[in-house]
Amino acid sequence: MKIGIHDLEVATSHYVLDLDTLAEQHDIDPNKFRIGLGQDKFSMPAPDEDIVTMAAEAAQTLLERHDVSKIRQVYFATESSVDQSKAAGVYLHELLGLPANVRSIELKQACYSGTAALQLAINAIARNPEEQILVITSDVARYALDSGGEPTQGAGSVAMLISADPNLVEIEPGSGLHTTDVNDFWRPNDSTTPFVDGQLSLDAYLAATTAAWDDLAARRELSVDDIHRFLHHQPFTKMARKQLAAMAEHTGCELSDDLIEESMSYNRALGNTYTASLYFALTAQLHNNAELAGKRLGFFSYGSGAVAEFFTGVVQDNYRDHIYPQNVAKQLDNRVELTYDEYRELHESFAATSETFTTSKTTNAPFRLSGVTERQRRYEAQ
Repeated sequence: MKIGIHDLEVATSHYVLDLDTLAEQHDIDPNKFRIGLGQDKFSMPAPDEDIVTMAAEAAQTLLERHDVSKIRQVYFATESSVDQSKAAGVYLHELLGLPANVRSIELKQACYSGTAALQLAINAIARNPEEQILVITSDVARYALDSGGEPTQGAGSVAMLISADPNLVEIEPGSGLHTTDVNDFWRPNDSTTPFVDGQLSLDAYLAATTAAWDDLAARRELSVDDIHRFLHHQPFTKMARKQLAAMAEHTGCELSDDLIEESMSYNRALGNTYTASLYFALTAQLHNNAELAGKRLGFFSYGSGAVAEFFTGVVQDNYRDHIYPQNVAKQLDNRVELTYDEYRELHESFAATSETFTTSKTTNAPFRLSGVTERQRRYEAQ
């Protein structure tokens, strides 16, 4: 029985900052961002947007094409959670009007947890193949002003419907896994921005690549030549290039950048979307390549701290009949460009509090955060 990604949809935020604007204000050559990082822009939420509103928009568009009565579980993966106890999936459940007989949970392990959600969903479908599971990856990457991570901020969500007999990608059994305790990136409960050891993070990321690959290859006797395209978690797209080079050196195989090029277009325009990053890469690959039917994709998922997984999927024959690149183009084109001063003000006014506040209507998205009353987040449909 084939199980995998039946359908997917994406959303991002109201605002966008062009990295040329940031480079000009910091007196930096723009190519340091465009070539050095492989990034062009990053999305930024309005005050009435967060991981829940983006996720709800992506999921609503997805579910309009399907029978929601088949959905029995919602797995919401994020590392920028809005509550330490209540799962973001529960907020989402209410906004989408899902049936009450649905399990909703939230998963966390830095940028990796979207893959954990996907694999949990596949295992659950194997047990109950008549059911479907909604997997959400949604994050806001927010770094301190004037920090090294500032140009790699971003925001976005990918919603995926997992089922038997998938339209898009069958996820193959057998993964390569790797976990090691490393303090390369973390965000304590009392901080609204993360702490990063940049060089350690890069080293941990590359080491986890080869370790997870070795585990996968040993378990499945898989060769690099068996993979048609590679998909990587992309904190910035240049990192995927470094990772591919590390894989080439490790395996002794020549791996051209053509193997990843088509997966980078959305991440270049969105910035880092944490849990959603790998699945924006998948979306871009499916949208940009008309010759993937029957081809095997190699997925490398990484979450700082660190957990990594290498797994594979086979693109289904009629996948082109079930993709919607026009929806992504609309999401990207409809963003409102920020000036540098507007960006700084928006960043500094970020409200990470449970004290009562209300937000003005800014986003044009179908859902918005209206504010907090009695320490409870309030959302509404528009």
